[in-house]
Amino acid sequence: MIGAAALLAATPLATAASANAAPGPTGQDLRVATYNLSLNRNAAGDLVRELSTPDNAQAKAVAEVIQRANPDVVLLNEFDYVEGGTAVDLFRDNYLEVGHNGAEAVDYPYAYTAPVNTGVPSGFDLNNDGTIGGGDDAYGFGLFPGQYGMVVLSKYPIQTDAVRTFQHFLWKDMPGNVLPTDWYSPEEQDNFRLSSKSHWDVPVTVGKRTVRVLAAHPTPPTFDGPEDRNGRRNHDEIRFWADYITPGKGGYIYDDNGGRGGLNPSSNFVILGDYNADPHDGDSYEAAINQLLDSKRIVDPQATSEGAVEAAQLQAGANLTHTGDPRYDTADFADGAPGNLRVDYTLLSRSFTVRDAGVFWPVQADPLFRLTGVFPFPTSDHRLVWADVTLR
Repeated sequence: MIGAAALLAATPLATAASANAAPGPTGQDLRVATYNLSLNRNAAGDLVRELSTPDNAQAKAVAEVIQRANPDVVLLNEFDYVEGGTAVDLFRDNYLEVGHNGAEAVDYPYAYTAPVNTGVPSGFDLNNDGTIGGGDDAYGFGLFPGQYGMVVLSKYPIQTDAVRTFQHFLWKDMPGNVLPTDWYSPEEQDNFRLSSKSHWDVPVTVGKRTVRVLAAHPTPPTFDGPEDRNGRRNHDEIRFWADYITPGKGGYIYDDNGGRGGLNPSSNFVILGDYNADPHDGDSYEAAINQLLDSKRIVDPQATSEGAVEAAQLQAGANLTHTGDPRYDTADFADGAPGNLRVDYTLLSRSFTVRDAGVFWPVQADPLFRLTGVFPFPTSDHRLVWADVTLR
């Protein structure tokens, strides 16, 4: 295992996901996944303390989900960032590399993690409550720097020297942005970062080719008022990738090292993450996720599960008013509002062929239902989403 600190400068799915066998060793076939596993804690240092032993129940359960899915490349959302990669290394050593309940251990020799905007003090009264300080006045909501961070785990080498991060890209520098200028002062607008966590372009070597893993976790379009500042930010965080992958659209983009421009049009890419946006239901600003789903550059595997359909029927509430098909749901949210939604995505460039895809959401009769359950969840309110793909 290569330590995460050095990177800073398996079993197939069970009946719950109805997957094919895990990809073969050709280097062209791979399984990609995204998983908001809710390994965030309320204080700095808590995650390291809990992962320092092999006994944390939630960590064991989310590790088992990953083991049963056995992706080759996976983005983890809501995994607190710890400088030096300590938490990532502990999760691999004490949980992923230890088999759970008959699931085989899984080894990810390569990992990438980096700072995020959550919990980083802005010095401004961003929520306009008359005081400066606290999670709501950080560049991204968080009680401490690094809360709700991200990690990319990979069985294939990560080209760490070629990673692009966009943590400091300013919202105002996106042409045609929907920043609420009547809410934020001119000085706040001059300093406000677009990414609530960060946007990463992480190149992974698969065989003799490179796959760009585009990772992000836009803010939820809730927890604000009629100004819809979070909904607007979510929209433009999603638009960032839409512009980044589209020739002629990303010229305004700059990364944290000063590099400019979007993605090379010939690049193979996967867009992974919890985007907090459903194409039909919920509180998104102007159908934000459709900026990606409608792109001619993107293939949507449209992962489904039987568990999501069952959950929508049993939980009722807002689910009965939804216009979207519940089989595509990836998150089990409050029954009253917004109900269960599709918010987690594995989207692909057209250089990939999709062989299979699914959401790890077992029906209640499945023995693996214990890994998802109902509130309070043993793992997360989100489900792991995977796709088996072939790089043509």
